[in-house]
Amino acid sequence: MIKSIIFDVDDTLYDFRSAHSAALGTLSAFIESVLGVSPEAFIALHGETFRLQEARLGNTAASHNRLIRFQMMLEALNKPVALAPAMAELYWTALLACARPLPGAPETMTQLRDRGMTIGVGTNMTAEWQFAKLQRLGMMPLIDFIVTSEEAGVEKPDAGLFALCARKAGCAMSECAFVGDSLKGDALGARDAGMRAFWLYRGTDAPDAPPGVVRIRALTELPALMDTQ
Repeated sequence: MIKSIIFDVDDTLYDFRSAHSAALGTLSAFIESVLGVSPEAFIALHGETFRLQEARLGNTAASHNRLIRFQMMLEALNKPVALAPAMAELYWTALLACARPLPGAPETMTQLRDRGMTIGVGTNMTAEWQFAKLQRLGMMPLIDFIVTSEEAGVEKPDAGLFALCARKAGCAMSECAFVGDSLKGDALGARDAGMRAFWLYRGTDAPDAPPGVVRIRALTELPALMDTQ
């Protein structure tokens, strides 16, 4: 019996990709006006710096830190690093302005809570901005506990993050369900840690789910699926 259901945040509770793209567009326009760097060059450098940041910082929440990323970009451009905080503020302001819940997300969480399940969040990234996203999405009142990779000290798919979720839920691993868009990080990570795994796949094709993973196309499928678990 599932007693707690835990959600990823980015591209699970809202469309991160579109919000991120819009935020980068806003930021690249700012950088072009201030530093004369073209949007194309800025986006290319952002990708290169993202890969470098991941390689340098490893499997940690700091690998997502935009202030560090923009600092590194400015250093690569030989431009004043004093601009990094303004860039980070502009990026996050633009992203939050675009963030909207995926269809049925708050309603699904409410239905699950009404069934007596606790609702958790298990997410990579720093706590400050995941809290800001959830507040922007209006979901904080629906959430009983939050685990970020910053708090856990490891990132999904490391079993340590899932174990901390289960401890906060007060349940055995087998009594927890985890829902996320990443097959490797969310679904397989949760399955291998001993949780029930639900993979949110919103693509137009229909890939088969690996053994022990249930593929869903919308969060609204979850209440009915709980009856079969």
